[in-house]
Amino acid sequence: MSELRQKVARLRQAYAPHEHRPLGGYLAAMGTYAAVTGAIAGLVKATGRPVPERPATSDVVLLAIATHKLSRLLSKDAVTSPLRAPFTRYDRPIGSGEVMEQVRDSGSSTRHAIGELLSCPFCLAVWVATGFTGALVLTPRLTRLVATALTAVTASDFLQMAYAMAQRGAEGDHRK
Repeated sequence: MSELRQKVARLRQAYAPHEHRPLGGYLAAMGTYAAVTGAIAGLVKATGRPVPERPATSDVVLLAIATHKLSRLLSKDAVTSPLRAPFTRYDRPIGSGEVMEQVRDSGSSTRHAIGELLSCPFCLAVWVATGFTGALVLTPRLTRLVATALTAVTASDFLQMAYAMAQRGAEGDHRK
């Protein structure tokens, strides 16, 4: 084994002696994120699109809500589970059309890291927000339209949950 591989093996052991942590996969994910971010920045520069000095508060709020929704759709929605299936295993339903999945431990460290990324709405939000932000510069009208739709779905979700809670409360009152 080369000296570098021995150093990496010692680092892994020192970092997480009792648990497998896919550090190589995390490095690959970070490298991919940096490349995607660089590509977006290069595309913005190549197209000559102006970058706002300060994003409008309304755009930040719109993209924040849309990022929340798209991150949850991609990472938890039952219908999008085929996208995660190569990297995760179904565990159980968690309500409101969402599922809990476990990361597959077999395979490469990159596959494991992708599984963690795709099944974690908090982790995925960084990628989604970066995409939305780049898209806002490159195609602002279309980005705002898509973000508006996702924001409307988020509002609808909360209204559906509030309605269901009110309905359960009303059913409880009828039983008394």
